[in-house]
Amino acid sequence: MKLIVGLGNPGREYRDTRHNVGFLVVDEIARRHQLPLAMAPAQVPDTVVAKKHGAEPLLVAKALTYMNRSGDAVAALTRYYDIGAADLLVVVDEAALPFGRLRARARGSAGGHNGLKSIIERLGTGEFARLRLGVGRGDPRRDLADHVLAKFEPGERAELEGFITRAADAAEMFAVEGIEQVMNAYNPEAPGPEVD
Repeated sequence: MKLIVGLGNPGREYRDTRHNVGFLVVDEIARRHQLPLAMAPAQVPDTVVAKKHGAEPLLVAKALTYMNRSGDAVAALTRYYDIGAADLLVVVDEAALPFGRLRARARGSAGGHNGLKSIIERLGTGEFARLRLGVGRGDPRRDLADHVLAKFEPGERAELEGFITRAADAAEMFAVEGIEQVMNAYNPEAPGPEVD
């Protein structure tokens, strides 16, 4: 079984912010497959999940631990459902990429992302796939945290649905075909076994 985890922050005040694009991707996958998201078992606190059964089972989840503690939820998910790092895809925002651009990697460092840092610490490895969703840096004079915790600009909102659709397509490709195919299909640069 593959596990796709979208990162973000819980609560209404964060709902439509750049930091929560991972949640939007999970919501889109759940909508496509008519999978109701529900609280995970007690052994996996602060997490909502939906499971797709069939020939290619899939588990999608949103870590509700706040971004900086995402590793707590992801580690509990992988333990409870017995999912190895090779079958995990983490979907996160990325300020270093222009808005709307996707970048998939098979493994790597946190690259300055606190959610990925938490997951790497709790899993003890960076050997899991990640799909970074470009949210842009915004005004360099503005604090980065303020930028990613802000709501989308009108021009971004106009393109957001298509962006989330492409990201959900990429995440579903991971579940069926693996991260290398995602990298070949969605990365803007030449394909290859790059790490970040």
